[in-house]
Amino acid sequence: MASQLLSASAVTTLLIIISIFLMRRLRTSQTLQAVKEPDPLNLTSGLPEPTILGKRLTSALPDSVIFPHDAAAFKQSMNSYWAQQECEVIPACVVRPCDVQQLCTAVTVLKREYDEQRKQAGEKKAEGLFAIRSGGHSPVSGAASIKGGVVIDLGLFCEVTPSEDGSSVTIGAGAKWMDVSKVLDEKGLAVVGGRNSAVGVGGLTLGGGLSFFSPSFGLVCSNIISYELVIASGCITTASASTNPDLWRALKGGPNNFGIVTRFTARSFPSTKIWSGFLYMPASQATKVLAAFHEFVNRADSGDSSTTYDDHAAGPIACFSYIQKLGVQAIAVNLVYTKCPEKGKKWPACWRTSSFGSLWHLWSTCKVRTLTSATDEMNALNPPGRRQVFATTTIKNDPATLAAAYAAYRDAITSIRRVNVKGLVWTLVLQPLLPDWARKGDTNPLGLHDCTHEPLVIVSFTVNWAERRDDELVKTTTGRAVEQIDAVAMANKTGHRYRYFNYCAKWQRPFEGYGRENWRFLQGVSRRYDPDGLFQRGCVGGFKLDVVDGEA
Repeated sequence: MASQLLSASAVTTLLIIISIFLMRRLRTSQTLQAVKEPDPLNLTSGLPEPTILGKRLTSALPDSVIFPHDAAAFKQSMNSYWAQQECEVIPACVVRPCDVQQLCTAVTVLKREYDEQRKQAGEKKAEGLFAIRSGGHSPVSGAASIKGGVVIDLGLFCEVTPSEDGSSVTIGAGAKWMDVSKVLDEKGLAVVGGRNSAVGVGGLTLGGGLSFFSPSFGLVCSNIISYELVIASGCITTASASTNPDLWRALKGGPNNFGIVTRFTARSFPSTKIWSGFLYMPASQATKVLAAFHEFVNRADSGDSSTTYDDHAAGPIACFSYIQKLGVQAIAVNLVYTKCPEKGKKWPACWRTSSFGSLWHLWSTCKVRTLTSATDEMNALNPPGRRQVFATTTIKNDPATLAAAYAAYRDAITSIRRVNVKGLVWTLVLQPLLPDWARKGDTNPLGLHDCTHEPLVIVSFTVNWAERRDDELVKTTTGRAVEQIDAVAMANKTGHRYRYFNYCAKWQRPFEGYGRENWRFLQGVSRRYDPDGLFQRGCVGGFKLDVVDGEA
C-alpha cells in the first residue's frame, strides 16, 4: 500500500512539473500565435481621411504625428500595448512628442479643439478627444487608447538620469521599469519602483504603486520628490513639497486627472543585489499556503518580538492558477528579500523561519540576483499579446475570508470548465498591504494613513485568454468572483474600502475607497488646475473624479 501511494504521488508530481513546464511554453506559443492571427488593424483598405484635428496637429507638429496610412509605424505603435484589447482600439492618429515643448503644443491644440466642442455641444458633454499612453500595460480597453481620437504616446520620454550624489533619479514618464533598473543596477542604486520590468513608470507611479521596497520605504507614489507636467493651459509646471504642494499630493494616486506628467524625480538609495524567486507547488498545497500566508502577514500585528515583520521582506505574493488547456491547477508563491543575505545561497532568516521555509514544493527559483532579473521573472509569467482582465478587492488578513477568496476562485473554475474558453489562464493573487507602508514616505490621498492599523490583503484576479468572443464571459465571471468575496467580507466585517488603483476593473470605482475627504480634495485640485475639465472629459481612460461643473 505504501509503495502504491508513493508511486501515485510520484506520478502526480511528475504531471504537475510537466504541466507547469507546458504552461510556460503555452504562454510563449500563444503570444507568437497572436502575431499570426488576422490583422485587427486592417490597414490595407478603407483607410479614413485624417480628421480636422489630425490635420491641425500635423500642421503644428509635422514630424511627430502618425496616421493609419503610415502602416508600418502605426502598426508598431498599436502593437506596443500589453493587452490585445488595447491593440484593437484604433485611434485617428498617434502623437509622439520628442520633448516637452512639443507636448505643450499638442495639449494647446487639443485644448482649443475641446473648447470648440464645448461651445457646439451646449449643455451636452463634450466627447473624449485623446488618451495618454506611458507604458501601455493596462488591461482595460480604452485606458490608454481611444477609438477615432488622438493617442499621446510618451514613449520618447524615457530618460533615466541619476543625480551626482546618488540621492535621486530623474525618470521619463514613458520609460519602463526595465529601463530604470538596468541603469541603476550598474550604479548600485535602486528606487521604490515596479516589480514587473515591462510595466510603464507613469501608470504605476500615478496609481500609487506597490514595490519590493514598499515595506522599507512605502508606496512608489510616496517616494516621488517632484513631478514635471503639462497642464490644460499648455504650460509646463512643477509639483513638489514646496511648489504647488496640493498638486504634488494629488498626483500621488490621482493618475491622469490633472495634466500629463513628463518626468518624475524619485528618491534613490544604495542597493546591490536582492534575494527573490518563486516556489512552485501543486494545488493540493493550497490550504497550507493560505495558512502560511496568514501567519507571515500577521507577524506585523502579532506583538511577538520573535516574529517581527522584517522590513526587507516583500511578499508573499501567492498565485493560484488554473490552466484551461491543460485542465490543471498550480500554485506559485513569490518571496523577496531586498537586503542581500550574507550567505547568498541560504534563505534569509525571516523566510527560513516562516511556514514557507518548510512548505513542500516542486522547485524553487529563489536566489540572489539583480533587481532587473527579479522583475524580468515577474514579467515572464504573463507576456504581451493576450486578452487580459484585472479586478480587485481588499480584505483584512482573516483566515476565513482568505479561504472564501480561494473558494470563489475554485467556484469560478467549476463554471469555466463547462465552457471552452480558448487559452484561458485564471489566476487568484493574494498579497499583503500593511497600513504602515502607506504611512512611510510622503503623504498621499489614498486613505490608508488613518483608517486602519490591521494588516490588509489585496485580492486580485489576473485573467488572460485568446479570443474576443469570450470577452464578456470572462469579465462577468471575474466580476462575480469579486462580488462573492465582498459578500463574505461584509458578512464577516473583514472587508476594507480601499481598492488598489492599478488592479481595478473598468466597472470599479477606486476613488470611493480613498474616502470622501480625499476624493473631494482631488476634485478641488482638478478644478484649480483644469477649470474647464480637459482631463476630466476631453481625456479618456483611467478613472475620473466625477467633477461637476460649477462646484465650488
